[in-house]
Amino acid sequence: MVTAIFPAAGASRRMNIGTNKNFLELAGEKILIRTLKKFSQVERINFLIVVAAENEIDEVEKFLSAEKNLKPYKIVVGGSERQYSIANGLKFVPADSEIVLVHDAARPLVSLQTIENVIDAAEKFGGAIAAVPEKNTIKIIDEENFVKETPPRSEIVSVQTPQGFKKEILFRAYEEAEKNNFLGTDDSSLVERTGGKIKIVWSDYKNIKITTPEDIAIAEKFSQ
Repeated sequence: MVTAIFPAAGASRRMNIGTNKNFLELAGEKILIRTLKKFSQVERINFLIVVAAENEIDEVEKFLSAEKNLKPYKIVVGGSERQYSIANGLKFVPADSEIVLVHDAARPLVSLQTIENVIDAAEKFGGAIAAVPEKNTIKIIDEENFVKETPPRSEIVSVQTPQGFKKEILFRAYEEAEKNNFLGTDDSSLVERTGGKIKIVWSDYKNIKITTPEDIAIAEKFSQ
C-alpha cells in the first residue's frame, strides 16, 4: 500500500495574490485538484493525505468532495513550517502502508511515469527523490558573498517531488528530527541525517513548483 501526503498549507506570499496558490486554476482546474487527480491515476496509491491551513479546511473539503475521481483521502491541519505539516500528516498514514510519498500540492504537472519510478526506487532502496540535472553553474559563497568554490555541475541536481520512502525509514527520520529540534530543507534531508540512502529518480523540467505569478504562465504553456 502506498500513501501520498500533499502539503498545501503554505501562505503563498510570493504569489502576492492574497489566497492559497493551490486554489488557483490551471487550464480550467484548481491546481490542488489537478495534482490529486494525477496521483489518483496511479493504481498502487491507495490513500491521499492533504495537509491544509486550519482556516482553509472547510474550503478544501468543499473542493475535494465535489470530485468523483479521487482515491480515498483525509484532510489534516498543517503546521507553521512545511516539516511540521508533514509530521502532522504522518500521524494519519494507514498502518498497512509500506511506502509514503510526499509531493508538493503546487506541482500539478508531475508525470505518471515519475510517480511510478519514485515508488519503484523507494521500494528497492528505501528512499528516492525526483530530480533533474542542474542547468546553471552553482557557486558556494562565504559570509561576505565571495565565491569559495564552484562544484562540478555534473554532481549537482535540482530536487523536485515526489519524494518516496519506506514508511519506517521516514517515520524514524521525523522522530529524530523532532527529538533534536532539527529543521530540514526537505524530507530527504531528514532521512539523510539518519544514514538513509537516497536514490535519484530522473524527472523532467515540466514538473515545476508553482511559486510565483510567472510560474502560472509557464505551467499554462506546459499544459497545452
